[in-house]
Amino acid sequence: MNGIVKHPLAMDGKDPSLLRGDPITQERYYCRDFMQREWDHLWTKIWHIAGRENQLEQPGDTIVHDFMRESVIVVKQADGSLKGFYNVCGHRAQRLVWDHGPRDCFHCPYHGWRWGKDGVLQDCPDRDDFPQGDPVGKLKLKEVRVATWAGLVWYTMDEQAPPLMDYLAPLPEIYRNFQFEKTVRARWMRVALDCNWKFWSDNFNESYHTRTAHPQVPPVIDQDHFTSRYEMFPMGHARIIQMGRPSLRDRVADGEPHPWDVELKRWGLDPDGYPDYETKVMQGWRDLKAAKRKLWKKMGYLHYEHLTDEELTESPFQTVFPNIAFGASADNFGLFRWEPHATDPEKCYFDLWSMVYPVEGQNEIINRTARNPLKFEEAEFDFRDYDNGQGVLDLSDQVVFQDWQLNAGQYTGWRSRGYQEPYLAAQETRVRRFHETLHDYLADHPPGR
Repeated sequence: MNGIVKHPLAMDGKDPSLLRGDPITQERYYCRDFMQREWDHLWTKIWHIAGRENQLEQPGDTIVHDFMRESVIVVKQADGSLKGFYNVCGHRAQRLVWDHGPRDCFHCPYHGWRWGKDGVLQDCPDRDDFPQGDPVGKLKLKEVRVATWAGLVWYTMDEQAPPLMDYLAPLPEIYRNFQFEKTVRARWMRVALDCNWKFWSDNFNESYHTRTAHPQVPPVIDQDHFTSRYEMFPMGHARIIQMGRPSLRDRVADGEPHPWDVELKRWGLDPDGYPDYETKVMQGWRDLKAAKRKLWKKMGYLHYEHLTDEELTESPFQTVFPNIAFGASADNFGLFRWEPHATDPEKCYFDLWSMVYPVEGQNEIINRTARNPLKFEEAEFDFRDYDNGQGVLDLSDQVVFQDWQLNAGQYTGWRSRGYQEPYLAAQETRVRRFHETLHDYLADHPPGR
């Protein structure tokens, strides 16, 4: 359980000399032509997340993923494998499925054509009335490629896309000690927002904004750029690893309870046993690692079994190009996905999947940067309209709520004649790297091909 996870493919995410210096032009955030180029050259080429593997436990279990104007279904086969199809009847293009759930077949509501789970046409009315021959057993639904990683079901519309493990590389190797597939999705939410989807790619590729936008975080997770590690990877993915201890630059006001004390006590450490605040932070951080190594099994944290010292306490935040991010802490697998609106480049959808590891003897958990608990039980899907914050007030304790509040100001700023080329700090290098990878896709030169 020792060691620092640092992959040889990792490039310095604070070194702008590794970049070309491509400009980040403003029209990308509102232009319909740019949006169409993204559909043609980006969204049809990448791997998408359809859902979770535990949604496909029995043959016939089906996931539906609607993306812009496209829809894909993934269904479990009798042999346990997964197949994916475009959600459209091979007769005259009627949509087949609207919701997740178990099915024996896919029945077209228009002309009654029935397709098997394997995509082969099983039956249709008037089979003898086709001059070109009986279509049953001959016609098949058009497939998409499907693969799995991290307990997630992925698909791509591109027959030439790299295999999923190559597309994600080196993330499967970096996170090999985590048991993501054992998590419970305690929150499953989609929020409709008025902003371009790239707000989130920009936002999640830097933590420079955290002290201003998320003041509750530094007393729990060290936001100092000089103590954090920044990494970029060849396929366009990137991450930051921040220390799972308070920043020494940020102090909770005298007399207020400190969240660090709560964490130390939870693992049998006395926060009053340290001579000063600096020692409590730095030595307490080391003591916390030792306590977790010693007590994980006794306290029911069985998912700690293979974690390293770094993984036991630190806070890595990973972006997966172009529209996925996740936090892989010892106790949570918080996944975010943001997808463009079908027709309006200034709207998007934000998915919040709060996935947690069940702990023996506990029935809920409170994230270290939140206030409200999550129960260890699978959530139902919950769609919200942001509505200037009114539609998500129950999430006001979440860090992402504070990010949502920034959308309106960014929306107007992108349209302004006062827009300037971003003047980026070194810790924002990953922002420009995202846009350069986007440019590579738009030029039909994506990484890995």
